[in-house]
Amino acid sequence: MFRVLSLAVVFFIASLGSALAAPSARDFGTLPQIADAALSPDGDAIAVLVNKDGRYIIRVIELSNMKDVSRLISLGPEMKPNYIKWVNDKRLILSFWQSERLGDTPIQTGYLFSLDTENMKGKILVDPSKGDVLIGATTEFKFRQFNNVVVNWLEDDPDHILMAYGEFNGRKPDIRKVNVKSGRDSIVKRGITNVQNWQTDLTGEPRIGQGRKESDGSWVLRIRDADSNTWRFSEEFPGLDADVSIHGFTSNPNELIISAYQGRDTIGLYVYDLSQKSITEKIYHNDTYDATGVVLSADGDEVIGARYVSETPQTEMLSKYDTVMSNMRERFSSSVVQFVDRTADGGKILFNASSSSDPGNLLIFEQGQEPISLGQLHPQLNPEDLGIVIGVEYTARDGQTIPGFLTIPPSITNAAQLKKLPFIVLPHGGPYARDSKRFDYFAQFFATRGYGVLQMNFRGSAGYGKTFKESGRQNWVVMQDDVEDGTRWLVSEGLADPKRICIVGWSYGGYAALMGAAKNTDLYNCSVSMAGLTDIRDFIRDQKKYRFGKFAAKNFFGNGLEDKDDVKDNSPVKLADQIRIPLFLAHGTKDQAVHFDQFTRMKSALKKAPTNVTYMEFRGGDHYLSSQKDRQEFLTGLEAFLIKANGKSEFMQ
Repeated sequence: MFRVLSLAVVFFIASLGSALAAPSARDFGTLPQIADAALSPDGDAIAVLVNKDGRYIIRVIELSNMKDVSRLISLGPEMKPNYIKWVNDKRLILSFWQSERLGDTPIQTGYLFSLDTENMKGKILVDPSKGDVLIGATTEFKFRQFNNVVVNWLEDDPDHILMAYGEFNGRKPDIRKVNVKSGRDSIVKRGITNVQNWQTDLTGEPRIGQGRKESDGSWVLRIRDADSNTWRFSEEFPGLDADVSIHGFTSNPNELIISAYQGRDTIGLYVYDLSQKSITEKIYHNDTYDATGVVLSADGDEVIGARYVSETPQTEMLSKYDTVMSNMRERFSSSVVQFVDRTADGGKILFNASSSSDPGNLLIFEQGQEPISLGQLHPQLNPEDLGIVIGVEYTARDGQTIPGFLTIPPSITNAAQLKKLPFIVLPHGGPYARDSKRFDYFAQFFATRGYGVLQMNFRGSAGYGKTFKESGRQNWVVMQDDVEDGTRWLVSEGLADPKRICIVGWSYGGYAALMGAAKNTDLYNCSVSMAGLTDIRDFIRDQKKYRFGKFAAKNFFGNGLEDKDDVKDNSPVKLADQIRIPLFLAHGTKDQAVHFDQFTRMKSALKKAPTNVTYMEFRGGDHYLSSQKDRQEFLTGLEAFLIKANGKSEFMQ
């Protein structure tokens, strides 16, 4: 199907044979070997973000001489990469973020690093010391937080990009034309009150400004006429709400690509004509799953496909369109094939092929040749040693069907063995996110320890339509009930050993794990909370430290918690004395999403609880445990905890 190009020296990938035992906790805690890759516009070089002992480096490799590995630069230990992108044939842009603090408040700061790929020297493109950031209502700090917001890459102008930033962090950001070598800028469009996000049309002209009001958090949408400098409010455009999701413009500067329900329960993709002030065309609408985005033609002028997530991420090409990527998806039909990058002429394509039990390969395809594998994302994990993932459904107590996924220990080879397994119940974070049938290192870690794993998309999960999402958002208890019902389904089906079920979660999933431990002691034998929310009232106070935090917190909880008693009854910190099963509690000290004091409050509340608790603190750790060392230590400690709580599984390899 494809040939393998040996890049062992380039990517530090050792030759792997068949594993004799389950991959170790350290193997699962290893960050991806390849975080991102990009092709130069002329197709002569490839840049790769490569993991070297937990720190990422940028390697620039001439495709004509893949063994030349002399050009590289190492990122700082605190630099956490988002992506890399060539802006011209000799210059690369790295977008990255760092965990920092302003006073006692943890924040994430974003930057662009501009790299000359000939001498491998570079600089931070936008100097953050020239701006201010506002935290809360009154306190100002001399610093700017967002220095990596690209509005338009200006493909026809290789020396410049359009960025959004201003004197104050997120407050009336200007659109600025930035020289990618020097960082010198010029203002293209001055900021507009209440606009924090900008979009341009396909010609690079500023056309859309969207944001929230400082006073009440309500949304504002400003639209510029295609043939003048007149900016209008969305109220002049019927059916175009201020908070609409806009995916861009078509080649017609009056046509927006938007998400809309159009009287249905799921989200579809439509064309809104600004001159006619109405929706004029349906691009794609699925009655079961929400559409998530569009696929554009190589020149960006035409919508040729739509994206959505069913069990796996899907791309549906429209009518007659056939592309290199659609051909690759047919060729790798058992994998999820995702576009990574292409050359300016489209002659070479980078893509990733993965599956629920295969962490993935980075491949390059050139017309007239077979795809070439450039390297595995997790070479230390052999797909043959990982568990298969099965889509399942169960019925909640009120009759609602809940979709989910079972990851089966790799030692299980036939259906007759699927009984009385020790199980991990693994609700996802968010909570308004979702799980899909993809490679999940956390679920596979548990499967290779000999546990079955159930991941459920409880109500509130994204992608299944408005009714499904809002029924969770409006009632946090029903989300917990859906998790509990999934666990009881495992027992009733004979899949799980009722004496060896552990509920585990990260972020909201960690919250759900603590609530399950407090309210369902009879159902679970242990509980694990990583970066979990524990005190709802304190969480709301923490959110108010950020701009628009008051409104973000209100949106986060919706009407799911009606009054003070609801908040108390659904805060694990208030229920600590009810927890009687072994508990594992872990958190990073620089967690912005769920502050570290959520951990310390729960730790204090558990002092008198009738349970044994294992604690892990990660100094400088963020919400995701982005540090390889932290992640490896976490999984190693978690493995020891599971063995202590349940004994070593007989289903472990």
